[in-house]
This record gives sequence, structure tokens and C-alpha cells, in this order.
Amino acid sequence: MKLKTRGGNTSKVEVTNVSNHGIWLWLAGEEHFLPYKNYPWFKGARISDVSQVRILHDTHLHWPKLDVDLEVSALRDPARYPLVYR
Repeated sequence: MKLKTRGGNTSKVEVTNVSNHGIWLWLAGEEHFLPYKNYPWFKGARISDVSQVRILHDTHLHWPKLDVDLEVSALRDPARYPLVYR
């Protein structure tokens, strides 16, 4: 069995930072910032709940404790998804 390089990230998705302005998400080698003004579901959430993100079928993200689902394509090309939660 061959192991991954020591120190390498084996997760496909991970919350890397939570700030007063939003969350940073690492997704398959790309970093995305999700500001609270566009993604208000995360603002009042516990960090432990925000950190529990899963990727399903390589096409969408799911936070089970928050009941939030986001399409990966919406993060990569937000101009194609102009509707914002109000």
C-alpha cells in the first residue's frame, strides 16, 4: 500500500478558516471565500457545524448539521448564479 506524501491534504473539501466576514473553503485544490453577506446560513452557526462539510458526487457540498447545500459550480462561477439569499 502506498501512502500519500506526509503533510499532504487527503480531503476533497475542508473549511480552512472562519472569520468575522465569512468562511474559507478548500475544495479540490482551490480556495473559495464565502462571505456572510452572500451565505448568511453560516454567520450564526457553530464552528463545529460549519466544519462538517461533505462533497457529494463531486458536484455539490452539504452541511448536514446546518441543512445547507451548495453547488460546486456556483462557487467556481458565481456570475452564472446571480440569485442571492435575502
